Parts: sequence; structure tokens; C-alpha cells
Amino acid sequence: MTPPMSSDDARGHGGRWSDLDRPPLAATALRRALLRPDGLWTSLDVVARTGSTNSDLVAAASAGTAREGAVLVAEEQSAGRGRLDRTWSAPPRSGLFFSVLLTPGPGVPAERWGWLPLLAGVATASALARTAGVDTALKWPNDLLVTVDGQERKAGGILAERAGDSVVVGIGLNVTLRADELPVPTAGSLALAGARGTDRDPLLRAVLRSLEEWYGAWRRAGGDPGASRLREAYAAGCATLGRTVRAELPGGRELVGEAVAVDGDGRLVLATGEGVQRPVGAGDIVHLRPAPSEE
Repeated sequence: MTPPMSSDDARGHGGRWSDLDRPPLAATALRRALLRPDGLWTSLDVVARTGSTNSDLVAAASAGTAREGAVLVAEEQSAGRGRLDRTWSAPPRSGLFFSVLLTPGPGVPAERWGWLPLLAGVATASALARTAGVDTALKWPNDLLVTVDGQERKAGGILAERAGDSVVVGIGLNVTLRADELPVPTAGSLALAGARGTDRDPLLRAVLRSLEEWYGAWRRAGGDPGASRLREAYAAGCATLGRTVRAELPGGRELVGEAVAVDGDGRLVLATGEGVQRPVGAGDIVHLRPAPSEE
């Protein structure tokens, strides 16, 4: 794992300060605000640059050098990954790129762990609504959407990976990315969506506090998405529901139908033209796109 760099250390790297609109995160202040003896978060490290915070934290968990509640934040990722190993790149300090280590424990059946990326989406969207004043919608299973010039744009994504008896959940969020920096025309950022604030320190604090609250409620409910109200909250914020979509499946197969629900296992339920309701899991989807009538 790349050695942690404090904000004071970062000042010595002249190139890192070339964009004064994007100051480095204050690691010491973040630890003071978020690490509590009775809280979920047990460590918080900020590194100047790494390949992937998820890969680093998975490796640390496998080596036994990280425990539940570890948070790893990178100012820049050179090999950031999304679902199915898709790449994620952004200029240094233009967003929030971090991973957390969660160990649901024996009280939560492993079959319910699939709700963790959906939980992270709910926690992130609700925190951004409160802190940045940006209406963030969820595209099943792992995208965060904002509205830019009347169009939905992807501003973030979530990746969950198993690490022994734990799960590493990574969140990538474009914060101050400008139009000329977008990796693709369909991308967006909080700044482009009109956020009332783009200071990454309070945004990161808000997301981690929200994640702690939702994870605590979900774990106390034994991972039950109904009893913890996670399923209800996800459905309320999911832009995919109510739309006709085309699910591209492995082997060139596809399934077209209206997204009508998210079931108890976190799968998307599609109502097909044949009147059949078919659940599809995130692991079975190569792409989920609007059907022609929705484009």
C-alpha cells in the first residue's frame, strides 16, 4: 500500500498544488472528525496517488493488516476500476476516490451481502442531497446520476469486492470535474450539476457518516433490507425503476422489459412483454441500457 501522505506532506509536491481550486484533503482533521471509540471507522488514510484503493484495501484485508472500519482515500488513482474491471479515471483531487472495509459478521447471512453496494448508493445519494444540495439518483446496480443541462449524467460509481470474511466497498465520485475534463460526454460532476458546495472534506465526512448510519441499521436488522428500510429507500431513489430497459447478458443474450422492482436479494425485476417477471442479478448483467423507446 502506498504510504499515507498528510496534507502538510502534499504541500511539498509542487505539482500537486498547481490547481488551487482543488486543495488536498486534510487527513488529520478527517480522522479527528470521524474516528470515535464507539464508531464504525477505525482508521483513515489519505494517499497522494495509488493504482486502486479497492485493490490496496483488499490486499491489506487479506494480509490481516486492515480491520473493519478501515478507510483508504486517494487523491488520484492511476488504475481505478468499476464493475467488470471497467476503468475509472479523473484528474488529481477532482473527486472523492475511496474504499472502506466492512465485516458484516455472522449476524448477517452471506446471501444478503449483495445489498452492500446498494446500501452505499443510498448512503452516498442522501449525503450529497443534504450537503451539496444535489439531487443524486441511483442507476441499478452501481451508478450515481446527477442532472446536467436537463440530462442524466453518471457522476459516480460503486464497486464491492469480497475479501475473505469482509467486503471492500469502493466509491468514486466526480466533484469538481469541468466539462473539458469529462472522460466521456455522458459523464457529469457535482460542480456541473450546480452543487452549492464542492469542498471535498465536508462531502467525504457526510458520505462516511451516512454510510455508518445505514450500515449500522442494516446490520442490526440482520441484513434484512425490509426491516432496515434499505429496500424502500433504494426504490425511492432508483431512476431505473419504471423505465423500459435492455439487459445485455453474457453470451450475447438480452432481456427487454420494464424495471418494476428490486427484490429482497437486490436483483432488478423486469416485466417482459410476455407478461413474465424476471429477476436479474448484478453479476449477470454486462450492460443495462434504456430500451429503444426510452432513448
